[in-house]
Amino acid sequence: MPESAPQASKDASAEATRRDFLVYATVATAGLGAALACWPFIDFMNPSADVLATSTTDVDLAPMTVGQRITVRWRGRPVFVARRTPKEIQEAEDIKVADLRDPQTDAERVVTPEWLVVIGICTHLGCIPLGQKPTDPRGEWGGWFCPCHGSVYDTSARIRRGPAPLNLYVPHYQFVDVHTLRIGAKGGPKAASRSM
Repeated sequence: MPESAPQASKDASAEATRRDFLVYATVATAGLGAALACWPFIDFMNPSADVLATSTTDVDLAPMTVGQRITVRWRGRPVFVARRTPKEIQEAEDIKVADLRDPQTDAERVVTPEWLVVIGICTHLGCIPLGQKPTDPRGEWGGWFCPCHGSVYDTSARIRRGPAPLNLYVPHYQFVDVHTLRIGAKGGPKAASRSM
């Protein structure tokens, strides 16, 4: 009888070790199975290839002349691209920034003074301001005019008069080369940090 007690203890210990292994193996297998079952749902939330393709928009600047403004689409929004004249650049730089409702220097809003890139949606109620065509009213500061509620923007697309609380937003953008602008690419002016 004294010999069977240590043997029974040894068998119980071996049984416990085997049981623990089976519990751990079952839990690990169940966890792995749950992760594999959830992966399609997690992967579904990643942007698709067509969405990633529209996250940036390239604009050919070669045909634009000085003083011309064009509108391009980026993420379903109108983006105003203006090749500003020396007079428009000078007017934008000569403004006393402390007098502005949303104070930003012109240098904070552009990468190069000649090119202004802004999202063409009024910051008041989401209207699209006029000023892209040479025949459009541009307001007394020569920028853009929102006829819905009378917001007026200057040649740097900063709010000067009317109910709009903020300047037109500056998207992230960069110049790929001398004639190509990429909207949506990281880089661009400091103002882009508070933009869309």
